[in-house]
Amino acid sequence: MAQAAAVAKQPAPPRRRRGSATPRRLPYLLIAPAVLLMLGFIAYPVLSVFYYSLQHYNPTKPWRNGYAGFDNFTRIFTEDPQFWDTLVFSAKWVVVEVGLQLLFGLALALIVNQTFVGRSLGRAMVFSPWAVSGVLTSAIWVLLYNSQTGITRYLADMGIGEYGTSWLSDTSTVFPAAVVADLWRGVPFFAILILADLQSVSKDLYEAAEVDGASRLRQFLHITLPHLKDAIILSTLLRAVWEFNNVDLLYTLTGGGPAGETTTLPLYIANTSVDAHNFGYASALTTVAFVILLFCSMVYLRLSKFGVGGDK
Repeated sequence: MAQAAAVAKQPAPPRRRRGSATPRRLPYLLIAPAVLLMLGFIAYPVLSVFYYSLQHYNPTKPWRNGYAGFDNFTRIFTEDPQFWDTLVFSAKWVVVEVGLQLLFGLALALIVNQTFVGRSLGRAMVFSPWAVSGVLTSAIWVLLYNSQTGITRYLADMGIGEYGTSWLSDTSTVFPAAVVADLWRGVPFFAILILADLQSVSKDLYEAAEVDGASRLRQFLHITLPHLKDAIILSTLLRAVWEFNNVDLLYTLTGGGPAGETTTLPLYIANTSVDAHNFGYASALTTVAFVILLFCSMVYLRLSKFGVGGDK
């Protein structure tokens, strides 16, 4: 009885408190400022573009401002031939640039992946153009294409061409000249990504292929390319989006000329908004460009089977 009474007098063990909700919410509280900043700097401008695409908005003509509905979109597809011209040129620009950049970038990556004297210096020289801004790149090539002090003058001194020739003002040469200028800056992007993926290819695969008598070409087709599949798909997609939205180089290099020969859709949008101050119509053009890029990206990833069958 005494023992039972002693046990009864002992204080009950403290109840375990339920886990506080604050530790579980702490990670979300820590990332909340970054999320709010992203919403402010990304979501708000995107939603603003969608809003103004349904408006007539021109600060220089406030009496015409107001709700437009789908009038801007109707005008784009039925009354604006320049939209189709710039869209066709944008597609041509993307296909040519991305295709050539991939080809040369792959070749450079394979070269600098080999072991040779001065490889580190060679890699630095290959990658250095990617560190140059688009405006500075175009300024460099404007000087190179200058008819008085650039390449054409030295070619004329050697008897090739005529003095005073400007490749950027001739409709037959402006596109190749712009392509070369952008290649100089875009090729290192592919070289960097492909070289990084090449570093992870097992040497045992190549040694086994050599034992089986496989040639260099067969090794490249059956070992290297399958390994690089996802890297090539991702890099071409990213570069295609960037080239489609290319404004700085073409704007500084050619201004969209001559005679609108190098005007891409984003450059047309920039001219419509900045020069003509027609922000409502420019927002509608931006919305259409966004839908086109989204649709093409989804189709490309679907057809290329990104991430499928890429076991290494």
